[in-house]
Amino acid sequence: MKIRNSLSNDVSSIMEIINAAKKFFKENGIDQWQNGNPNAEILSNDIKNGESYVVCDEKDTVFATAMISMNGEPTYDKIYDGKWLNNGSFGVIHRVAVSPSAKKSGLASMLVSFAEQQTRAAGFSSLRADTHADNIPMQKMLEKNGFVYCGNIFLSDGSPRRAYEKML
Repeated sequence: MKIRNSLSNDVSSIMEIINAAKKFFKENGIDQWQNGNPNAEILSNDIKNGESYVVCDEKDTVFATAMISMNGEPTYDKIYDGKWLNNGSFGVIHRVAVSPSAKKSGLASMLVSFAEQQTRAAGFSSLRADTHADNIPMQKMLEKNGFVYCGNIFLSDGSPRRAYEKML
């Protein structure tokens, strides 16, 4: 398996993975990604900005995806019921999703490790992420990879999220 920048012709494969995650969330009572986001337009924008990545096999079949950015995150400007570990620049990882056929294969951790490398290469000392309070699988994956729960943030639509950070 390898990680590469997403291409515009990957959008349909990425959306299949995202839609499977949306279905999983809905079936498990997790009110995350149920408002139409992420969608193909957001993913295309991530690709245009060079911030979308996929994990694929030797046949270039996409099995996992994430958005990794070194451009900050406005919703992280204010944190409630806690504080960030780092006050400096940070990388972010968002929209982590793994194909149902590759669940529990370590691909999400592979993407986190890649995001850590990208963040270090940018000269930043921490990586941040957030997830829904009911998204226990993502919380466990973040904690397994050394992230620390720091408090709560609110998305631009007002939705609360649990905020995590890992010092690198």
